Amino acid sequence: MATLDLSTYFIYRWRYIIGYTFIGLLLAGLLVFVGIYLPGGLSALEMTSVARSASLSLSDPSTLAITNLPYYALQAFILNTFGITIFTIKLPSLILALLSAIGFILLLRRWFKPNIAVLASLIAITTGQFLFIAQQGAPGILYVFWPIVLLLLGTQITRGKKFRFLWKILFAITAALSLYTPLSLYPLIAIILAIVLHPHLRNAVRRLSKARLLFVSIVFFAFLAPLIYGIVINPQLGLTLIGMPTVWPPDFAANAMTVLRQYFMFWEPGTTTLMTPVFGLGSVILILLGFYRMIRTRETTRSYLIIIWIICLTPVLLFNPAFTSVTFVPSMLMLAAGLTSLIGYWYRLFPLNPYARITGLIPIVILVFALSVSGLARYVYGYHYSPTQASLFSKDLALLPKDTRELIVSDDEKAFFTAVAKYRDDISVVSAPTGESFVVTRDARRAFDGFQIDRIITNGHTNDSDRLYIYKKTTI
Repeated sequence: MATLDLSTYFIYRWRYIIGYTFIGLLLAGLLVFVGIYLPGGLSALEMTSVARSASLSLSDPSTLAITNLPYYALQAFILNTFGITIFTIKLPSLILALLSAIGFILLLRRWFKPNIAVLASLIAITTGQFLFIAQQGAPGILYVFWPIVLLLLGTQITRGKKFRFLWKILFAITAALSLYTPLSLYPLIAIILAIVLHPHLRNAVRRLSKARLLFVSIVFFAFLAPLIYGIVINPQLGLTLIGMPTVWPPDFAANAMTVLRQYFMFWEPGTTTLMTPVFGLGSVILILLGFYRMIRTRETTRSYLIIIWIICLTPVLLFNPAFTSVTFVPSMLMLAAGLTSLIGYWYRLFPLNPYARITGLIPIVILVFALSVSGLARYVYGYHYSPTQASLFSKDLALLPKDTRELIVSDDEKAFFTAVAKYRDDISVVSAPTGESFVVTRDARRAFDGFQIDRIITNGHTNDSDRLYIYKKTTI
C-alpha cells in the first residue's frame, strides 16, 4: 500500500497562506459591517465617550486626569480630522480591533502551532464579544488591545534575536499607556510574578543590560507622568484604575451570580448592551479544556502567566463584574490550548496513519466552523432583531438633518450634542430658538410660542420611533 504524501498537494503546501488570507478578508469585512450596520447606532457609553474626547484640552491639565486617556485622545484626533458621524465615532475602536486581531494572530503563532493559530484566530474574531467591543466607540477595546500588545512585545524580548532594545522601549511605552485603562495593572502584575517565579524568565531578565533597563525605566515613567499627576489631583482616579467598585461594601453574592450569568447561564441570555453569556457553550468547553491543559503543563512560561492572570482577575470580577472584556484575551489563549489538547489527543491515537489523522480533523474543522457561524449568527440576530437590544442604541445623530442650524436638547443629551456641535460648526445647541426654524430631540419636545411642528423624523423602531421634531415659525 502506497504511503499518502500530503506535501505534494497544493492546498496542503499553501494551507496557512490560504487560511490567513481568508481570516484577513473575513476580519476586514466584519469590521466594516459592524462599524456601519450593526448595531448601527450609539449606546449611552459611546455618547459619554464622545463628550469626554471633546472635553480634552492641553491648556487645561485637569481635563487629562481621566481614565483611558490614550483612547479619548485618538478619538478626538479622528473626529477633528474626519468630522463626526456614527462611523467616525466608532473608527478608533475599529482600528484598534484590527491591530488587536493581527497582534493576536502573531501571538498565537509564537505560542502555538500554526494550525492552532489559524483555528483559534477564526473563533476569536467571530465571537460576539469581540465584534461588539470592536464596533463600540468607547474604550472597551483597550481591554483586548493592551494585553495582546504587551504579550507580543514580551515574547519578542525573550525570543527575538533582532531589535531587542527597540522591543524593550516599545514594551515600556505600551505598559505605561496601558495603565491609563482600568484593570490593566493586572496583566502587568501577572507578567512580573511570572518573571519572579519562572526560572526561564528570571534568567532572561538577568541577562538584560542594566544600563538599557535604566533607560527603558526612564521612558516608562515619562509616559506615566501625566497619569501620576492625574492621580495626585484626583485620588479617586487611582481607585477606578484598580477596579474598585463605587458602592462599598460590594454585594459579593449578587456579583457572583452576575459573573455566572455572564459566562455560564446559556439558557438565560442577558439583555444589556453586551449580550451574555459572552461565549457560546462550545467555546466555554474548549476554554475549560484549555485551562485544564494549563494546569497539567504549569511548568511552561505561558501556563505560569495565564494561571496567574486568571487568579488576579477572579477577585476583581467579584468586586466589579461589569468588566467582562478583561477576560477575553486569557480566555482565547485557553481556548487555543484546548484546541491543542483536542488535536494532539487525536494525533497520539494515530501517530503513523495519515488517513486517520486527516479524518480526525474533519469533525474539528466542523466544530470550529460551527462555533464561528453560531457566534456571527448570535451577534447579527441579537443586535438586529432583538427589540430589547435595539432600543439601547440611538440613531439620532444619523437622523439629524444636514441643514440643521439650531438644536434644542434635554439636559441628559446636552453633553453629547454639545460635543457634536464642536465638530460641526454649522450646528449650535441652544436653549431657546432665535431663527426661523430649529430641531428638537424627542426628550426635549415641548410647545414653543410662535412655532409649529413642520416635520417629524422617525427611526425604524416599534416603540419611541419619533426621534426629532422640526419646528418652523408660524406664518399669519
